[in-house]
Amino acid sequence: MVNIYDSANQLEEDLRQTPEVADLKLAFEAVKANDLAFKLFDKVQNKQYELQQKQATGQEITNEDVEGMRQLTDQLQNYKEINNLMEKEQKMNSMMEELNKIISKPIAEIYQGEK
Repeated sequence: MVNIYDSANQLEEDLRQTPEVADLKLAFEAVKANDLAFKLFDKVQNKQYELQQKQATGQEITNEDVEGMRQLTDQLQNYKEINNLMEKEQKMNSMMEELNKIISKPIAEIYQGEK
């Protein structure tokens, strides 16, 4: 019998060795090395979390919330380190989407067969 968790753990180890993960790590280290960029990055993450919590608890997200977030994200574009990090995140996300399609294929086939 197959132990799916062994396969998942192997996939984790394999992911750690991909160029995408290595590039993402280097890009994040570059953001952390620029104090101003990292502080802004952290501020944006905190604001995203705050808005997610509001949404999850049914609180209204105001125009002020949206405008505040827009202003922060506009500032991110001023840092090449952050732009590079976002590019590396996008590549990583593409790979993860492809892996998810592969992993989910047996389940998708079950439902596609029911049509």
